[in-house]
Amino acid sequence: MKTIPQIIHHIPGRVRFRIHRLSYDRRFALRLKQLLKAAYPIQTVRLNDWAACVVIAYHAKKEFDIETYIIHLIEKAESYHYLIAENKANNPLEEWSSLTLPSLATLLGFGASKLPIPGLKLIASLMLLKAAFPVVKRAYESLSSEQKINIDCLDSLALLFSGLQGQMVTPALVITLHELGDIIREKTARSTEIKTSNLLDTIGHFAWVEQDNQIIHVESHRVEIGDTVVVYPGESIPVDGKVIKGKAIIDQQQLTGESMPIVAEKDSYVYASTLLRSGEIRIKCEKVAYETRAAASIELLDKAPVHDTRMANYAANLAEQLMMPSLCLAGMILIITKDPQRVASILTLDFVTGIRVSIPTAFLGALNHTTRHGILVRSGRTLELLSEIDTIVFDKTGTLTEGNIKVVGVETVRETLDPRTLVQLAASAEQRITHPVAEAIAHYAQQENIDILPRDHWDYEVGLGMVATIIGKTILVGSKKLLISKGVIIHETEKMQEKSALSPIYVACNGEFQGIIYYTDPLRPQSAKLIHHLQHQYDIEVHLLTGDNQTRATEVGKQLQIPLSNVHAEAFPEDKARIVSGLHHRGKTVAFVGDGLNDSVALAYADVSISFENGSDIARDTADVVLMNNDLTDLLEAIAIAKETKALINQNTLMVVAPNLAALGLATTVGLNPLLATLVHNGTAIVAGLNSLRPLVQHHLETN
Repeated sequence: MKTIPQIIHHIPGRVRFRIHRLSYDRRFALRLKQLLKAAYPIQTVRLNDWAACVVIAYHAKKEFDIETYIIHLIEKAESYHYLIAENKANNPLEEWSSLTLPSLATLLGFGASKLPIPGLKLIASLMLLKAAFPVVKRAYESLSSEQKINIDCLDSLALLFSGLQGQMVTPALVITLHELGDIIREKTARSTEIKTSNLLDTIGHFAWVEQDNQIIHVESHRVEIGDTVVVYPGESIPVDGKVIKGKAIIDQQQLTGESMPIVAEKDSYVYASTLLRSGEIRIKCEKVAYETRAAASIELLDKAPVHDTRMANYAANLAEQLMMPSLCLAGMILIITKDPQRVASILTLDFVTGIRVSIPTAFLGALNHTTRHGILVRSGRTLELLSEIDTIVFDKTGTLTEGNIKVVGVETVRETLDPRTLVQLAASAEQRITHPVAEAIAHYAQQENIDILPRDHWDYEVGLGMVATIIGKTILVGSKKLLISKGVIIHETEKMQEKSALSPIYVACNGEFQGIIYYTDPLRPQSAKLIHHLQHQYDIEVHLLTGDNQTRATEVGKQLQIPLSNVHAEAFPEDKARIVSGLHHRGKTVAFVGDGLNDSVALAYADVSISFENGSDIARDTADVVLMNNDLTDLLEAIAIAKETKALINQNTLMVVAPNLAALGLATTVGLNPLLATLVHNGTAIVAGLNSLRPLVQHHLETN
């Protein structure tokens, strides 16, 4: 069946297509994107497979029919022949194939100059022409299509003037080194496609809908506005809407990052992708599928300017800046001296090859270095930005904290009451309850080797707590409101009042208040050390973002010595993106550290995004840096490596520029043999390239 694209929105230079096959055929989507990215006049491509959409920016031309062109590329993407080509492109040997011709041309050229073999020089010349053809072709396309002088134009001129001198080894070496630099740079480049998660996996595939006094099972995206949706324990809420009946505990961590669940009852508003832990509710559907808050978060992620902020290649930009001065100088010398040998020497001493080889090699070495430390850095561009960050924004839950509730203290009202007995009564009453606090109490009892007593009658009151009978005693475990509603008089001690920053669970036995169990989402052991080092060693401004309430956020900020003005509470995904963008617009180079779906938008808007190996799939896919050991202090190691790499790049630039500049002075004034110029030019490139690998070699020696 033929795939037909549908134009959703179109302005000159930018068009959005809906192509239904994108939503279910991943291989087709990847093939089509490869074709679009390689096609002229297309500039950028943004694929959104869950929405079956593709956004294309292109050079607007009156005679250009974008729809016809896309149909042509779709047909090509569907063809078997392109599938074969794709399989070949995935062959690792293909990555190095561009070195074959120039390397062979170099060997044949060297042999022709030393060995009197008939016809060898002709074969070497033909091989050199064939190796030079791609360079000349790229230069021609740049001049004809983009009206732009690029690095290939300079290379073509250098090859031309070297060839006019009857040389073969010099131009062949230049091509070989340039191709090597391109391969290394390509290997360090990051594919900037964001792998957005399938929305149906986020909000659930199905929903229970009440119709005509019957509850039917339907696909979640087929629920209609106004339908009554029933959600049972353990299920993800499939729509956004208002609770019209029932009461339940809702875990919103997937969406907001908040570790503590909320109580949802009549008139509460609940969101798709959140989890119903206990209870049962009926929801009047107000938003479904791509209109839900979860979908809005992913759509905002899709619109994030990741292409604009991460596609620049440091090495190529620096090389292009040095290209025009070399070209102008060569032209001036040709006019003055009429000496093609000097011109060939000047064009050979272009500073570009050393930079194109050494800088990507430095990045490649650094990326290997970080990988050995359990840090995945996706590109050399990321390392460059990581060395320049002056602001880091942290999500709280699961990033600076462990993301799991833990019991941190027990207080009894009477000295004669053993705290272990208090925990035993609470854990026995809460046994087999899936509420996070109940699970934390049960886990604490297990850690302390406290036996769980049999539970007789029990009644779990959603949002309040547990009423249970344990060995003939009536035990209350829950909020202060629960105990007061049962007539229990609560009299807290001074020690209890001092711990007001912690979250309490109250325990009563036979109508008498017994004590409090305190719990919290504890900080990671490394958090305080990390924040201290960032603020004092690197002078980095630290911000804290959380979906938690202001009181808890402030307390964490105080513990970590983060200025309270930099603590942002009750932040939904769009709020996090707004704060990160605001810092960026103030001229800050911003890194964001987070691990959940709710963090993915802010991750995309940051200059450098950082997540964990055990974070959500979408956070890992969006992040530029992934801490594979789930250890926050690895961030310090990543920053140190990035700064070391930046210093190394400065060294390499000096190693390349200084000798080439001196040789350029000689070539311009008294003259310099092109072969000697090539030795200086290529020698500095090799030395700088080896220097780029020095940290990697040192690390290897240290570990062995």
